[in-house]
Amino acid sequence: MENVKVIIWGLGAMGGGVADMLLTKKGVDIVGVAGRGKKIGTSMYDYIKTEKGDREDVLIQAAEDVIKPGAADIVILCTDSFTKNAFPRLKFIMEQGINVITSAEEMAYPAAQNPDLAEELDKIAKANGVSCLGTGINPGHIMDLLVLVMTGCMTDVKHILSRRVNSLSPFGPAVMEEQGIGISVDEFMKRKADGSMAGHVGFAESVGMMAEGLGLCVEDFSQDMNPIATDVDRKSPYGFAAAGSCAGVSMTADAKLCNGMEIRMEHPQQIEPEQVGVQTGDYVIIEGTPAVNMVNSPEVEGGLGTIAMCANMIPQVINAEPGLHTMITLPIPRALMGDVRDRICPDKKIVK
Repeated sequence: MENVKVIIWGLGAMGGGVADMLLTKKGVDIVGVAGRGKKIGTSMYDYIKTEKGDREDVLIQAAEDVIKPGAADIVILCTDSFTKNAFPRLKFIMEQGINVITSAEEMAYPAAQNPDLAEELDKIAKANGVSCLGTGINPGHIMDLLVLVMTGCMTDVKHILSRRVNSLSPFGPAVMEEQGIGISVDEFMKRKADGSMAGHVGFAESVGMMAEGLGLCVEDFSQDMNPIATDVDRKSPYGFAAAGSCAGVSMTADAKLCNGMEIRMEHPQQIEPEQVGVQTGDYVIIEGTPAVNMVNSPEVEGGLGTIAMCANMIPQVINAEPGLHTMITLPIPRALMGDVRDRICPDKKIVK
């Protein structure tokens, strides 16, 4: 069998990390990279950690020049956070007859806030015989899929608390902007008031996924955010927060499901939390029978986790029936440790 062929669109912190990971795997080739601006015509290896060595070079091209029918089995799209922004790119990819995985947070469960676009994406995928998935560490795994997995050993569920205390340090400039890293507290509150402060993207999607997974629906949903001000200068690879400015954002959400059950989401995230004595961690606390109190500390690193989720779901998406998928419609994620080709179903034709 030919190697699984992958194109990466967006070679920032996440896309570059996916490239580095895939270059360590057997049975998969990166056959193209889509980018823009000054990166066009330059080598992929100029922007990732892995050295080229004796590998064949991969030059960055405009999307329309590299993403063509038959060019690859799947595209990994790492350019956006929001469904409406990712939609044109996802549409373009699928119309070329290529499967796609995106790290866009809202795409983890796009029906939560963009049901019309979700329906359209499903139609496009089915019309072109391909599959589409949005995934990442959160949403996509820690605060939603993991919670659902833990309910699998319960006879009833009464209340869910999903809490993630994490570091933003591994993420790129786009995330730094979304989280307000380095801005003043006054500016944070101004942006919050006018709706331009993004904060964590994905609570509505995580809640929607959990509700569907439990066979329920969301009756009421609200979320809030507050700045995490720093008393000391903090610097991460892609962000800087001077003392007195915002080093992160504390997000909360509360949801009520149609049977009266409640879900509470808590997600304080900041750059360099350890610098001020904050211990990261992931917590799944479920009231029910039997009760669940799961703690993983320190956290699963967000950057690496998102990179791994996008890469590890490649076989599941290639093998899937055409359409728009979520993490609860596909087989569970697991690490790619063997030959990637062995994970591809025999009846699935890959590009030669």
